[in-house]
Amino acid sequence: MKVMRAVNTKQCAPIIYALLQLIIFYAGLNAVKGVWPLPHALTSSVEQYPLNPQTFAFDYGKHSATQQGCSLLDAAFRRYFLLIFPDYTAENGQLEVAANNSFSLYISTDHNDCENYPNDDSSERYNLSVSAGQASLNAATVWGILRGLETFSQLVYQDDLGSYFVNETFIEDFPRFQFRGVLLDTSRHYLPVHAILKTLDAMSYSKFNVFHWHIVDDPSFPYQSRSFPELSKKGAFHPATHIYTQSDVRRVISYARMRGIRVLPEFDSPGHTGSWGKGQSHLLTPCYKGGAPSGTFGPVNPALQSTYQFMASFFKEVTSVFPDSYIHLGGDEVDFSCWRSNPHVRAFMQKMGFGGDFPKLEAFYIENIVNITSANNKTSIVWQDVFDYHERRSALSVVEVWKHGCYLCKVRQVTKAGLRVILASPWYLDLPGPTHNWARYYTVWPLAFPGSEKQKRLVIGGEVCMWGEYVDATNLFPKLWPRASAAAERLWSDEKQTSSVEKAFPRLEDFRCKLLRRGIQAGPLNVGHCKHEYQSV
Repeated sequence: MKVMRAVNTKQCAPIIYALLQLIIFYAGLNAVKGVWPLPHALTSSVEQYPLNPQTFAFDYGKHSATQQGCSLLDAAFRRYFLLIFPDYTAENGQLEVAANNSFSLYISTDHNDCENYPNDDSSERYNLSVSAGQASLNAATVWGILRGLETFSQLVYQDDLGSYFVNETFIEDFPRFQFRGVLLDTSRHYLPVHAILKTLDAMSYSKFNVFHWHIVDDPSFPYQSRSFPELSKKGAFHPATHIYTQSDVRRVISYARMRGIRVLPEFDSPGHTGSWGKGQSHLLTPCYKGGAPSGTFGPVNPALQSTYQFMASFFKEVTSVFPDSYIHLGGDEVDFSCWRSNPHVRAFMQKMGFGGDFPKLEAFYIENIVNITSANNKTSIVWQDVFDYHERRSALSVVEVWKHGCYLCKVRQVTKAGLRVILASPWYLDLPGPTHNWARYYTVWPLAFPGSEKQKRLVIGGEVCMWGEYVDATNLFPKLWPRASAAAERLWSDEKQTSSVEKAFPRLEDFRCKLLRRGIQAGPLNVGHCKHEYQSV
């Protein structure tokens, strides 16, 4: 006969406690390591701290150069409070700085750059330490604070009852590359301003820092110019509904700045300018057939002085509207057939000593545009085509490599010439292929080319490109996210720590669920579900 023995609760207590700690360990540690992109140095423990939205506060450190009243960080605190506590719907009075709070996140900066715009050498480095009752976030600049706030928001997790927790964590983090961009094409399909702003939100969640706005192209000219209003009046899909007013542009730039994102405008020429000619007569080259004008037009006419006068006025406006120190001048895919057909262009080439060398003619044009933008204190970026045909490469500054094939061979060639490089070739997300195939964008090694350390330092970063032939606001987000986030980690994180697709997958899957909860329609990566599915319509 079996005898039921009384349970010694004192003996069992340590076992039960150990089991609970083990459960907490796996639940908590997985939450901590769910940060995307992966920080450079992260240590965490099973020590778990509860967070109460009613007693949580952001505060400025006593010795911080930035203090309350910094509109950029004050707005970030309000924004991140709602991201950290997505279920909390009460009035946000708890955001006020208070002396007694159960948990405070103290921020401290070395410099007060609240009123500035992010630029090409802005520091985004930050240190974050989370302990009992408080967290400390330190950075040289407000831009580093923004990156650290994003990381902290991803460290916070909920249990099955909806309670919020954060684990003891120590992080030292910084970006591997300074330029981490997303290109949107708003010419082939017009993207409403709200879609652009939502993209900027999603970019900040993945720590992208450059919005490359390919704002005009052959199909349409939606940028409403102050100096040349006919450009959008006649070149946009619709002169009232499918344009970006000066107010729209300012709104995008301001929204981006508040998230530590630069806005890089691109006005591509001399090719890709079909829409320009509708509102600016005598700008494009008349094409000839059988010795007479055919009624069609080609690239910008590089043989007329009026072309450069117009461009000088236009870029003077553009450089005053967009505060970033960089501007993208394009220069890709120029069809020489129209120039070749035009007798006036050919006569100009003979006069200039170019003979029949049309790449020399294009180089002449681009050099003039580079000089115009330089006179307005802007650094020019061009597509790799310009490098390929340009003999005087010393006139160039930054080359964006976009063509496929051996793109690292081109990176090596450009850096060997002493020029800086932005890599785009492996990150064309609009190309055909399954949208769940994120690994092809993750297994990219931007510096895997033979070259000196000096050459490697000239690779300033890369960007994801979403061209608009088959993309508009209806499918932009699931095509862009979370695949763009795969590139984001490659550009931010340590390469050796993030070389495994298998190890990255659960973190990216978790991050995709975070995006859904934050209102970003990120496409699925595989069979599965998120605890909080996408709710908006």
